[in-house]
Amino acid sequence: MREVYEYLKKCGTFYLATTEGDQPRVRPFGAIDIFEDKFYFQTGRIKDVFKQLIKNPKIEICGMSKDGTWIRIEANAISDDRIEAKQHMLDENPSLKSRYAADDGNTEVLYLQDATATIYSYTGEPKVIKF
Repeated sequence: MREVYEYLKKCGTFYLATTEGDQPRVRPFGAIDIFEDKFYFQTGRIKDVFKQLIKNPKIEICGMSKDGTWIRIEANAISDDRIEAKQHMLDENPSLKSRYAADDGNTEVLYLQDATATIYSYTGEPKVIKF
């Protein structure tokens, strides 16, 4: 899990895919965190992405590194409504604090469950990491 976290941190921006009915939806993300041995990302409860995640928690994340490799993660996104998890995310990603607070009723953190990350390159075999 730590390797996946470090990889996405180096990417900076990664893309999260959800579904809305039968339509895929993809948008850029950047805030991640490891809290209590779980891999988290953050969004707002008022956003369409959160509504999509509640209806169907299956997601994919994709990011590309400057070294030409890329990662794809398949997982279920599980909501964690605890203030401690939200505050940890905000502390680890201080740029979020201008728009979110742990107790604002909008901040939502979700962790990945049953995740499989695969790191690909054009020159080598894929590396699979399960967490």
